[in-house]
Amino acid sequence: MADVSLDARAMDSVFKALADPTRRLLLDRLREHDGQTLSELSERLNMARQSATQHLDVLERADLVTVVRRGRERLHYLNPTPIHEIEERWISGFGKLRRRAISAVENQAATYVHITYIHASAEQVWQALTDADLTARYWGHANVSGWRPGSTWEHQRVDGSGVVDVLGRMVRAEPPTRLVITFGSPGEPSVVTFLVEPHHDIVRLTVTHENLPNQEMLTGVSHGWPAAVANLKSLLETGEVLPQAPWDMSRAHA
Repeated sequence: MADVSLDARAMDSVFKALADPTRRLLLDRLREHDGQTLSELSERLNMARQSATQHLDVLERADLVTVVRRGRERLHYLNPTPIHEIEERWISGFGKLRRRAISAVENQAATYVHITYIHASAEQVWQALTDADLTARYWGHANVSGWRPGSTWEHQRVDGSGVVDVLGRMVRAEPPTRLVITFGSPGEPSVVTFLVEPHHDIVRLTVTHENLPNQEMLTGVSHGWPAAVANLKSLLETGEVLPQAPWDMSRAHA
């Protein structure tokens, strides 16, 4: 029997998950209102919690749904990336259909979630998130703050100009597992949560960016967060950042 690549197996799991009408309905409900609990989804579908859990587990394994813990609650978010990958592979030649498919998914999003796994301790990841010198190395900006609730947070350029490109404030700081900051406009800022979950010799880092005001900002953070986190991961695991700035690649391939 021929070997099946990891990408092929992942794509198979996506198609199998989408083949079930109940799971497609769950994705529709998340598209209408992202970040729902199991109870909310069960009630909206008039479905037993056990049945909903089984369907959500399939969607989560296919990476179509991302789960973020908030205290005792598990919030479910639609992850459009696998659908985009299907679109890129089979539909991208049909320009009008491509634009319509992307718009149908992205225009509903108000929250962006990115998850990665890092061979490091929770303390090392926390330091990388809060140490100005380290952020300057992997982000190209120094994140400067007192790191206490209520203190300001500045995303400063490292070219000597001292220019602050993003300004926010600290909301929560629970070393070394949870950091919450506002991001951008003081009127209605978006909110970024860094959740660091240790497991033996690795951690799962979840970056959740909520209250995104428009499609332009959603597009920006969907390129920016993976690039910054990839550089952070490389620095912690190898001692060096990636050989080229990953956000330059994001812009080139947008």
